[in-house]
Amino acid sequence: MPLKTNDPTKKTWLQVPANSDFPIQNIPFGVFLTRDDIITIGTRIGDYAIDLGALHQLGYFKGIPLTDDIFLQDTLNDFISDGKKTWRLVRNRISEIFDITNKSLQNNDDHKNIVLFTLDEIEMQLPVQIGDYTDFYSSKEHATNVGKMFRDPENALLPNWLHIPVGYHGRSSSIVPSGTAIRRPMGQTLPDGADLPVFGPSKLVDFELEMAFITTDANVLGEPIPVEDAENYIFGMVLFNDWSARDIQKWEYAPLGPFLAKNFASSISPWIVTLDALEPFRVPSPEQNPTPLPYLRHTGKRGFDISLEVSITPENGSKTVITRSNFKYMYWSMAQQLAHHTVNGCKVNSGDMMGSGTVSGPSPENYGSMLELTWRGENPLKLKDGSTRKFIEDNDTVTMIGYCEKANVRIGFGEVSTKLLPVFQPKQK
Repeated sequence: MPLKTNDPTKKTWLQVPANSDFPIQNIPFGVFLTRDDIITIGTRIGDYAIDLGALHQLGYFKGIPLTDDIFLQDTLNDFISDGKKTWRLVRNRISEIFDITNKSLQNNDDHKNIVLFTLDEIEMQLPVQIGDYTDFYSSKEHATNVGKMFRDPENALLPNWLHIPVGYHGRSSSIVPSGTAIRRPMGQTLPDGADLPVFGPSKLVDFELEMAFITTDANVLGEPIPVEDAENYIFGMVLFNDWSARDIQKWEYAPLGPFLAKNFASSISPWIVTLDALEPFRVPSPEQNPTPLPYLRHTGKRGFDISLEVSITPENGSKTVITRSNFKYMYWSMAQQLAHHTVNGCKVNSGDMMGSGTVSGPSPENYGSMLELTWRGENPLKLKDGSTRKFIEDNDTVTMIGYCEKANVRIGFGEVSTKLLPVFQPKQK
């Protein structure tokens, strides 16, 4: 099925602001609540949300084998299960409908009033029901920095790191969409110099700048996914803030890894950008040395040039950009992550999510966490209002953006923005 959506000269009859993340070449997928309190699956062009359920009912997807209710659901899981051929057919058709030369919807005011929504008329929802979530640890720079801080600086990477995409199984129930505030977590920590742990609020809450990919049904139990085929089972990507409580993590992570320090909250951007939309922005992945084992070797450009940025906004303060990084720095590719995840026969389902791990680059201004940016709090960051931060404070809002840019086309993810509230206080009886 040919891909017809990436022509950089393509224009739409909808008004698209300059430098919008959502030109007609993007066509992401999401779920939103409409002005009539109806949940629907949709896409976005410029500052318009497009109701795909209504578009389907009005006959605009005629000839594409879709069930009547495929877009009338509160998650994208069933649509994702239909596979890459269907995703591409639908995106191609949306691109045709909203092309500047196509008058079918453009000149039908009644249909436009049903299908189009301005952004202030909708409320974005979690786009998929995430059955399982795995977080990888695939930035060599990040892993090296953490190793230098907490282990032998001369042997920062553990022996397995250059041979496998290290990961752990996370908690899907606490993944929330952009705009959903979270609470400072409680847990056990071991104060410096103490022999026994104490219980209380985490003092070292941190963001982790990540991307995540969403899968479709990929295999049956016991069946590995070959690395060369893995991308066929990746629906698309979102921005991902994988919150972390560093003091809780330090005490609990040995011997089995992250637990309460990581499962209290993770935040994602609500629009899923497909791999088809990202196709023009492929770049070579970093050179891998030593050469991976055969089941992890792939050819072609498997990296993506996605510019990433993180800012902190204090309550009643102004936004300060604190880091800029890029997804192209990731040592292990998404294809390698999915191939490794399933090489033992692990089954992958529609709507499963795989986090990249913290995206850090080669320079301090590219680091993807407060842990690295302040080097364990030893070098506090100064914000525009004159305040300083070692880690994230109560009522701070952390915002991440990501976008690709080439040939005067910008394909972006919008943002994931999250406010950290104080510790939960139970109501007095």
